[in-house]
Amino acid sequence: MLICGMSGAGKGTASKVLEEFGWYVVDNLPLKFIGELVDRLGETEEEPRRFAIVADVRSLGFDEHIGELLGRFDGRPQARILFLDASDEALVKRFNNVRRSHPLQSGDGLIDGIQRERKVLEGIRGRADVVVDTTALSVHDLRHRLEKPFGDLGFDFHLTVESFGFKYGVPVDVDMLLDMRFLPNPHWIPELQAHTGREKPVQDYVLADESIEEYLRAAVTMIGLAMTGYRREGKRYMTIAVGCTGGKHRSVAISESLAGRLAGLDSVDVHVRHRDLGRE
Repeated sequence: MLICGMSGAGKGTASKVLEEFGWYVVDNLPLKFIGELVDRLGETEEEPRRFAIVADVRSLGFDEHIGELLGRFDGRPQARILFLDASDEALVKRFNNVRRSHPLQSGDGLIDGIQRERKVLEGIRGRADVVVDTTALSVHDLRHRLEKPFGDLGFDFHLTVESFGFKYGVPVDVDMLLDMRFLPNPHWIPELQAHTGREKPVQDYVLADESIEEYLRAAVTMIGLAMTGYRREGKRYMTIAVGCTGGKHRSVAISESLAGRLAGLDSVDVHVRHRDLGRE
């Protein structure tokens, strides 16, 4: 696996988490040596079963050798790319907290270095199998996000269904988005307002809408078609974002129902996450 991403987005923390999961992690090795290392993997029985390489703009020879390294990954069916990202505001705050300059700052402002790095890494981010936005994640949350795709390799495909509230912003690390704001809102029903989409009264209310059964069937079909394409392209990870206004009722109930249906698919590991539940 290649671990890449924005400086300050948590690659060091992610590396430690992956080591707990049994990955052997190599960090900050000159890229001209990494290519040879990748080519030699599997030559001896003593080599680790799970091998991860951290490569970022700090790495010696990054501009010159990153394309060659990615080319080697393209030829390996089991190779994966993990990209760590965060908002500009979060990155600025983190750099200021540790009083370090950005590796691409070059005497300019911190935000200038961050923007240069985004431009350099945009192609890698687009090719990543898993993108994790760490803006609002604690160390515990990051560990949880990495556990499903990288803690257990026993599944053919890893699928995350994530509810959220539009008023808190759309998640950036998703592959498909479903908008539930067309459904009647339990928020306006006094006896349901205090409950969440994890509870049966809200689920019964949301799933009673006459259009939702057809919608969910179509969503499962659409997701299944996307998964087929992802497998064909060598990707095994997909995140479905399900949104409503506040992320408390409709999106939560639909995420739970959708995940239950998707869990019946062969060789698919389904994980549910409720990003904004409890924020109100």
